[in-house]
Amino acid sequence: MSVRNRRPLLVPALLVVGAGLALTACGPDNADPVAGPTASAAPTKGAVTPPTGAASRPATHTPPTGGTGAAADDPCDIQHLSIHVTARDGAPNQWVIDVRNTGASSCTLSSSPGVDLGNSAARDRSRNIKPALASGTSRFPVPAGKNAYAVIDLDPSGATTGTAPGINELNVLADEEGTDMPLANTRNFPLPDGVRVLNPRMGLYRASTAEAVASMTSAGK
Repeated sequence: MSVRNRRPLLVPALLVVGAGLALTACGPDNADPVAGPTASAAPTKGAVTPPTGAASRPATHTPPTGGTGAAADDPCDIQHLSIHVTARDGAPNQWVIDVRNTGASSCTLSSSPGVDLGNSAARDRSRNIKPALASGTSRFPVPAGKNAYAVIDLDPSGATTGTAPGINELNVLADEEGTDMPLANTRNFPLPDGVRVLNPRMGLYRASTAEAVASMTSAGK
């Protein structure tokens, strides 16, 4: 009778041991899926810690420096600009566009002024003539109290026939890329009677008239 009573006790004991081994063997398999996603999760933006001793840089764009003053990289305000157009001495077909920064700090202009030629009495300005431009896209810095010059040649070939009829006005927008300088800020300058216009070309803004002339000669090439 004692033997019969011991056998049922051995079976449950073996089952308990086997179950314990089974659970131990399954443990690592069950742990991997939980740990996997946590380790491979993408880092949260802004949570990256810089190396020890390295300063964290703000995610802001710093434009290239040009000119002097705290506002050296700011677009020029039309209220702080004086714009003049004059005939260039010794070159009757060439005109100098002179933009002076009358503000207290430096600012920038587009690489060249926005210019077209037309008739002051015309209602349709879509046919106005635009000059060929010298290559270049960098904004031009103008220190406080200084000038930017651009030169336009209305008739580079010197032709006397085939020129555009009725042209009597030169229209200038000092900064054609500035968001704070809409077309309403275009200045209109009368041209003398009989002016000849054929395939005009214009250079980039420069710090002197001589440099502006040199830039103009490369326009359209």
